[in-house]
Amino acid sequence: MSRSAVAAPYSSSASSLPLFPPGSEAPPTCEVPHFAPVRVRGGRGRLHRLVRHRRRLLAAGLVVTAAALVAAGPHSEAGEPDTRRARGHPVAEPVPERQSTRFVAAPVRIADAATVRLLRPGDRIDVVSTGDGGTGGTSVLARGVRVTEVPEPVAGAGAAADGALVVVSVPRETAHRLVGAGTTARLAVALC
Repeated sequence: MSRSAVAAPYSSSASSLPLFPPGSEAPPTCEVPHFAPVRVRGGRGRLHRLVRHRRRLLAAGLVVTAAALVAAGPHSEAGEPDTRRARGHPVAEPVPERQSTRFVAAPVRIADAATVRLLRPGDRIDVVSTGDGGTGGTSVLARGVRVTEVPEPVAGAGAAADGALVVVSVPRETAHRLVGAGTTARLAVALC
């Protein structure tokens, strides 16, 4: 077979021959009609609507929960304390208000001047009453009070016999007791 014979059926000069190879039957070609592009609507909008509805549902649920908690909580009428216990809440005893203790500086004359020379500001001491002239019983007037000052002894011959002065920080009531005992009894100290 010659080259021209093989090329002839597929050549452009043979316009009568079909474009498809022999033996294949294809339908005739037709023109596709023109139409607008297809766009899917609502996909993005649905997502936004779903999120918006979820937020609204969540907010509504929180409002309902808060209203239920307020309705179930303890109530008091016109400033009266509520004695009922709300379910789920622990019973809380009211804390009593603590009155602040006012401390004052109280000068105390101690019978033994040598003992006072051992003291320094910041030391903790017990103040003890030895009774009238040392013949009565002893009693503790103040426990664990703080020494705030130890004044220098006054120069003189009879100063050591009178004892020495020490200033302690005590509550006001204890200061009154110390002053009263200092006039009738001899006072001593014990280091804590």
